[in-house]
Amino acid sequence: MPAQIKLSVPIVIAWLCTGVAFCTSGDCASADSIRLAVQKTGTLSWELDVMRAHQLDKQAGITIKILELASPEAGKIALRGGSVDVVAADWLWVTRERELGTKLVFYPYSSTLGAVMVPENSPIRTLTDLQNKTVAVAGGPIDKSWLLLRAAAKQKGVDLSTQANVVYGSPPLLAGKMIQGEFDATLTYWNFSTQLETRGFRQVVGIDDLLPDFGIAGPLSMIGYVFDEAWAATHPRTIDRFLDASQKAKQILLTSDAEWERIAPLVGVHDALALKIYRDRYRQGIPRRSVDAEENDARVLYRLLRTLGGPALVGQGTELAPGTFYRPNFAN
Repeated sequence: MPAQIKLSVPIVIAWLCTGVAFCTSGDCASADSIRLAVQKTGTLSWELDVMRAHQLDKQAGITIKILELASPEAGKIALRGGSVDVVAADWLWVTRERELGTKLVFYPYSSTLGAVMVPENSPIRTLTDLQNKTVAVAGGPIDKSWLLLRAAAKQKGVDLSTQANVVYGSPPLLAGKMIQGEFDATLTYWNFSTQLETRGFRQVVGIDDLLPDFGIAGPLSMIGYVFDEAWAATHPRTIDRFLDASQKAKQILLTSDAEWERIAPLVGVHDALALKIYRDRYRQGIPRRSVDAEENDARVLYRLLRTLGGPALVGQGTELAPGTFYRPNFAN
């Protein structure tokens, strides 16, 4: 996830005017419309391109209007303000909003999480090897992945908050400095860890690899489609058909290597090895479990994060807010 930025009202309004639709004017008149906030460089743009190329949107009878925004925070502002219908965000934000009275809902999109990355020739092989090393952490002290990494290391007798030299910063900045050799290791988000992997770095541990140690049964989607519960109640066929089209696009990306070659310019890579790394990491994160299974694990992880991060991370709730996870008709 990119670093947070300060937004001015004129900038947000300008972003919200850049939307383009996946349809001709004739299609727009006959199809149900859904407004989706997207980061131009995010993985969601890959999936939407697949939808368009295979006409999954037209087959579903929906018009997808794209609003390209600069950050996840801009998407949240747009959703709260009613300028878009759907954004990509995590369920932790959704449950916080529900506790505050804003009834948002979440549908799983990806279980791909960040990782600890080191140079290929680094002596660091395990979590305990991070002791007395300089570790760059994307985000801040209460970043979810950092809290989980600290908890996992503490289980092995190492307190990274005091036994490592920790540097916080934005993912792009830290990735650049990591390439320049300024840190021993970095904990960063999946797209930046994948970028480092294409540059010859290797993964010490993925955050998803740590989850079983905390009672998580399977791959847990932290990122998903987020939308207003009331809007979904009045547009059930629109959102359900969109989510179904999304699953079909994921299936194409899961099974077709040729499709990845087609979208390589959108991914931003120019050689086969780098494209394979992005492809494999994306495929690992495609949700394959029921919504019930996802919600059960989210409930377990919420309790852990509440213990590790407190109200500053999870808000005032004591449990995952009821109704956080959305269940489309085709999933019933």
